[in-house]
Amino acid sequence: MSNTITKNKKVAMGQKIAFGIGMFANQMFPAILGIFMVVLVQDLGFPGWMWSLIYFFPRIFDSITDPIMGFISDNTKSKWGRRRQYVLIGGIIMGIAYVFMWQLFKENSLQFNFWYFFLWSIVFYLGLTFFSVPYVAMGYEMSDDFHERTSIMAIAQWIGQWAWVIAPWFWVIMYDPDWFPSAEVAVRELSIWVAIPCAICAIVPALFIKSESTLDKDYEPLNTVNIGGSLIKIFASFKEAFKIKVFRKLCGATFLIYNAFNTVAALTFFVIVYKLFNGDAAESGIWVSLFGCLGALGTTFLVIPIITYMSKIWGKKKAFLVAQGISIIGYIMLWFLFVPGKPWMYIIALPFFSFGIGSLFTIMMSMTADIIDIDELNTGKRREGIFGAIYWWMVKVGFAIAGALSGAIIAVVGFNPDLVTTDQQAAVDGLHTFFCFFPVLGTVLAMYIMWDYDIDEKRANEIREKLEKRKSAKTI
Repeated sequence: MSNTITKNKKVAMGQKIAFGIGMFANQMFPAILGIFMVVLVQDLGFPGWMWSLIYFFPRIFDSITDPIMGFISDNTKSKWGRRRQYVLIGGIIMGIAYVFMWQLFKENSLQFNFWYFFLWSIVFYLGLTFFSVPYVAMGYEMSDDFHERTSIMAIAQWIGQWAWVIAPWFWVIMYDPDWFPSAEVAVRELSIWVAIPCAICAIVPALFIKSESTLDKDYEPLNTVNIGGSLIKIFASFKEAFKIKVFRKLCGATFLIYNAFNTVAALTFFVIVYKLFNGDAAESGIWVSLFGCLGALGTTFLVIPIITYMSKIWGKKKAFLVAQGISIIGYIMLWFLFVPGKPWMYIIALPFFSFGIGSLFTIMMSMTADIIDIDELNTGKRREGIFGAIYWWMVKVGFAIAGALSGAIIAVVGFNPDLVTTDQQAAVDGLHTFFCFFPVLGTVLAMYIMWDYDIDEKRANEIREKLEKRKSAKTI
């Protein structure tokens, strides 16, 4: 391994936890952002086109800046290493931007609120790029060991999942008049209480994960003159990464599973309220929040420990296939267990359902670290930043597509939120059908793609041995 503390196979638990605390910030910021954004439409009167612009443009901006950040981070010469300084700066920018972007007042004009929020959200996503690309790359380079990589990602995902346990309860707090007089006031105050602890969590990896100096490394020069050439090199790096067949499989499988899940996740509120409570949101009580919260708890205490154990015993590919197979059972169970008047029945399906998205990033991020070894063997370059940027680019672009697909499903089934269920039973049943079986389709296709993935422990160790021999030969 070229430039960090990773020569030891075992990584200290403190280092794993420091990395995991960063994951909490990485997941908590967007989790709460998705909840707060409802206020823009419901309380501040943003029309649909403003919502679309705010939803899509920052993510497209993010998907462009991520690869550039990956290239810069991979080639940074510094006595602090090539990641930590960016993680620190990104965490601070995110915290400040998050507070300011939610200081919106009804008294201001709609146009003012729109541009104010739009510009601050660009600053926030710029901070997210500064933070997330080097941060993810940090995780890839923390260990050379096949199984230790899974352990690092499992602990990080375990800590990060608490964001999804906590986030759904913001729905309850925001709209409870005992807490806040209005949701508009709630987001102004709650954004401060979210931003400060999350910014602190974001900078923890920068402060506590050790890195060695890269001042003497033979990296690409980063200067103003070279910036145009760097863009060409970024494109070349993308092409080289996608030439690796197993990496294409990883990206394709993640795209299908994650975005099929997110397409229907946006429908959760409607399915629960209309399928189980005849369209009465007040009657649904905490059952919408409970769905997300219990699913995240199942991931935290059940899925991640089990998938880590399965990966160690069976290998990463088999663990992935078994976990996704279990999730299909969960989705099918949800078809039978959404019973009007008996909302508690869906809880039975959640432990199975959680295996899909809950196991995905633990296994896939561990596999990505193995593939980066192949790239180093092929090219002689160590490019965690570029690979992390490409992998998450697939996730982010797909997430934007998932948002559009959610709206398409609502249109296709003819669902109208102004009608009760008894007046549109076929539309509600259609939503329920998509909710249960659209992710099954994405999961089955992903399993097919990953069926002949061929990086097992034996091959990963062979690649590592070749890299070590090459490195030893250079030092003689």
